[in-house]
Amino acid sequence: MSLARIPFRMLAMFLMASWLVAGLGNTRSLRQASGGEDDDWQLVWADGFDGDRLDYSKWGVEVNAFGGGNNELQMYTDRPKNVRVADGHLILEAHADRPNIMGTTREYSSGRIRTKHRGEWTYGRIEVRAQMPEGQGIWPAIWMLPTEESYGGWAASGEIDIVEYKGQEPGRVHGTLHFGAPWPKNASATGHYDLPEGSFADGFHGFALEWEPGEMRWYVDGRLYQTLDRWHSAGQPFPAPFDKPFHLVINLAVGGGFVGAPDETTEFPVQLKVDHVRVFQKR
Repeated sequence: MSLARIPFRMLAMFLMASWLVAGLGNTRSLRQASGGEDDDWQLVWADGFDGDRLDYSKWGVEVNAFGGGNNELQMYTDRPKNVRVADGHLILEAHADRPNIMGTTREYSSGRIRTKHRGEWTYGRIEVRAQMPEGQGIWPAIWMLPTEESYGGWAASGEIDIVEYKGQEPGRVHGTLHFGAPWPKNASATGHYDLPEGSFADGFHGFALEWEPGEMRWYVDGRLYQTLDRWHSAGQPFPAPFDKPFHLVINLAVGGGFVGAPDETTEFPVQLKVDHVRVFQKR
């Protein structure tokens, strides 16, 4: 039928329906490209790091004179040089500046933030767009911890590492679960993803975790690279410990058992930049 012979009202309705179908198709393509399942996921929490300061209704800044354990070498501070928001990004920046807190001095300073008591979820899809730093001994991580240690001390209550990265291996990221009994009888399961070319420090990349009862899936730039569906917790029934509320942690560590110490090739300051964090849950 010629469009010229269709009444105007019918033509307008036809065009509007076409645009809606096209829009839904584009939305579905975007969700599939990021690893999602069409329209199954609903956005429940997000931070795009707009403005010129951290949103303290969503994040707390951790201050720790002794770092984060794991034989790390940094001190975490709340100074703007270590934790700030600028140009639409969260910036965690590590310095070799010998910081001092209440008489304690360490070689390096850096930043660590978390959503504890501000944002906590049981199951969901967590998406983060970030640019990694480079350098021997540099250890950025985006991960999750249980808000309550319902099954006992680490790692009986679990830990979810959405993305970990060694600054001396700039083309590879890791996704890991920690579980089992309290240390030193803890266990873990892990996998890694290698970029086809280039470095995670060259620009921003998308990292995602889909966490459902009994299964977790890790993505980089929309590509599924690991699925885990076996874990345990100190005699508790599966899917413990990953059936309780967890909160987000973002930090930039220096040194530690995972990456080793910096050396003469490591250039400071170094930055972890985060463009956005989004949390979805099943409708």
